[in-house]
Amino acid sequence: MAAVMVARQGRELQRYSASTGGRVVVGCVPYRVRADGEVVEVLVISSQKKGPAGGVLIPKGGWELDESMDEAARREAAEEAGVVGETGPALGRWCYRSRSYPDATYEGFVLPLRVTAELDRWPEMAARRREWVSAAEAIARCPHLWMREALQRFADTVAAEATHFASSAL
Repeated sequence: MAAVMVARQGRELQRYSASTGGRVVVGCVPYRVRADGEVVEVLVISSQKKGPAGGVLIPKGGWELDESMDEAARREAAEEAGVVGETGPALGRWCYRSRSYPDATYEGFVLPLRVTAELDRWPEMAARRREWVSAAEAIARCPHLWMREALQRFADTVAAEATHFASSAL
């Protein structure tokens, strides 16, 4: 599937947290259930700054004033990982320190995103690699505690439900 899009840039529409003062970000755990219905895989991306040496990440970015949380999660998935899909209820809220701005505490929300299509071209394709892995592998390779916790919550809830649903439908 091909799509033409440009990544949003700038901070004019950025939301800031009333509780932490830092940016509010929204991410997602893109996932698919393999054809056998037994395994859920998550799509992880490489760091834009550190490449594969920086471990793996989930797509995430600033939640802007003119979009819903769902729209922000889907936009980040398309921009950073080149996938589109349907989101589910938020897995939770995390507060974390920015590595780029050590004095800033960000507030992050993460949603599951069931992937319905992979794009052939996307805005950050030259800067990131994408890879389908198990949730356990994503957790082991992710350097950020809050993302690992979100991935674990995904594995404990959404992934378990998805494999149960897929196997009962067979």
